[in-house]
Amino acid sequence: MGDVRVRKAGLADAGTVTGFVAALLSELSAGQNDTPRAVMLAVAESLLSGDGQSYTVFLAEDGAGRPLGVATLSEGVCISTLGRFGTIRELYVIPESRSAGVGRVLIRAVLDHGRRHRWSRVEVGAPSAGDWPDSLRFYKREGFTEIGPRLKFRLA
Repeated sequence: MGDVRVRKAGLADAGTVTGFVAALLSELSAGQNDTPRAVMLAVAESLLSGDGQSYTVFLAEDGAGRPLGVATLSEGVCISTLGRFGTIRELYVIPESRSAGVGRVLIRAVLDHGRRHRWSRVEVGAPSAGDWPDSLRFYKREGFTEIGPRLKFRLA
C-alpha cells in the first residue's frame, strides 16, 4: 500500500469511527446489527472525549487523508497478565484496502501504544475461525497466538 498514516482519533472523528464500527458489526452479523447509529455515535463521542488512557482509537488514512480503517483498544488489568494489558476491541479496514497492509499498520500502532504504556500484552477477540478464517490467519501472521475462545453474557 502506498502512503498510509495512522493517527490517534479525537472527538471530531466520532462519526468516522462510528461508521467503521457499524460496518464491522454489519459484516459480522450479516447485516443484522440493530444498534441505532445515533446510540453508537453518542457512545463514541463519550469515549473519545475521555482521558485517552483506558480507551484509545487509531485511524488509518491514505496520503489524502481519506480514512481506510480503525482500531479501537482498551486497557485492562489482572493478576494473570501481571498488571496492565490492552485489548483490541474493534479492527476494521474498508474492503477495497484489505490485503494492502492497512491492518498491519494499525496493529503496529496498537503494539507501539502498548509498549509505551508498559502493557504486558495485547489481546484480541477474533471472530469465529469457521466463519472468518482470513481474520484468524491475519492475527496469527501478525504474531498473535490463540489463548482460547472468548464468551459473553449480555446484561442489558
